[in-house]
Amino acid sequence: MSRHVAIVTDSTAYLPQRATEQHGIHSVPLTVVLGDRALEEGTEISARSLALALQKRQPVTTSRPGPETFAETYRAAARDGATAIVSLHLSSEFSGTYDAAVLAAKAAPIPVRVVDTGMVAMALGFCALSAAETAEAGGSVDEAVAAAEKRAASTSAYFYVDTLDYLRRGGRIGAAQALLGSALAVKPLLQLDGGRIELLEKVRTASRAIARLEEMVVERAGAVSVDIAVHHLAAPERADALAERLRDKMPGLAELHVSEVGAVIGAHTGPGLLGAVVSPR
Repeated sequence: MSRHVAIVTDSTAYLPQRATEQHGIHSVPLTVVLGDRALEEGTEISARSLALALQKRQPVTTSRPGPETFAETYRAAARDGATAIVSLHLSSEFSGTYDAAVLAAKAAPIPVRVVDTGMVAMALGFCALSAAETAEAGGSVDEAVAAAEKRAASTSAYFYVDTLDYLRRGGRIGAAQALLGSALAVKPLLQLDGGRIELLEKVRTASRAIARLEEMVVERAGAVSVDIAVHHLAAPERADALAERLRDKMPGLAELHVSEVGAVIGAHTGPGLLGAVVSPR
């Protein structure tokens, strides 16, 4: 289906495939570097393979897409009939993906608005869905961008990790915070705040940390109509159990997505990740 405003995002949005197909959302892959191999997220390396590599302590890094990858995506959208593009990406605090998109936009055959959402995972995915729904309803570029930015402003993301070491190694959290967690043998709860990962609470046990995560999600959601995403890495039982409890406790629940994060985010959180995105409609 031809859409006058095309929506582009990146592979860290972790949108369900049915959603990208239904709304015609283009996704540009980031890269995971495993040893001496550069692999595209979503097609060339799975979350399970990434988790296994981390457990074996193999060197893992991540890399943004090149501007030419974005340029080809923008050209493809133009060939499909789009007259403008809204390109929505993960926080520039985490990656140079936004900068690569900006460079590519300058040479695109149609106008491209590149947006740093300050989000990641389904916090980014919900922004892309709002923009796509607005475009499908005949909205302009400005209206699609406004819809995405409004969704981002109301969305919260909380997550638990077994250790802060992976975030520290990737430079996504301060060394002092990571060392504090290790020294006190606490389990960290984190949140996405201002496009950055911030330490929210320190809890003594994993079970208490997950219970507190659940409490925060329910409190944040309230009784309004809300979409929830539960993410994990190599912890499907934890994710499914949390999702079931949230279904029982949230009267305003609209949609609930449960998914394993991809290799890029997994490389920086490590196995055992359990996260929840709360996104009011």
